[in-house]
Amino acid sequence: MARLTPSTGNLPLLSGLAVATALSGIAVFTAVHGGCDDPGSYRPREGGFELVGGCLQPDDLPVAPRLPEHGQGATETDVAP
Repeated sequence: MARLTPSTGNLPLLSGLAVATALSGIAVFTAVHGGCDDPGSYRPREGGFELVGGCLQPDDLPVAPRLPEHGQGATETDVAP
């Protein structure tokens, strides 16, 4: 018969803390050594905010094709099923 002692829950707790500490350290290291000299800043714009500067270029983002809105000349073949 297994004996229940207060130390039975320590191993999962300690291993969880070790993994969380390691992942946090990796995240901080990645953020510090990300290679971006200009992190950019957000500036107010009409109806929201705009990211100015930073390492992200417009060519880095994939552009989804714009579908015509219903009622503006869209046909069944224009809209994906």
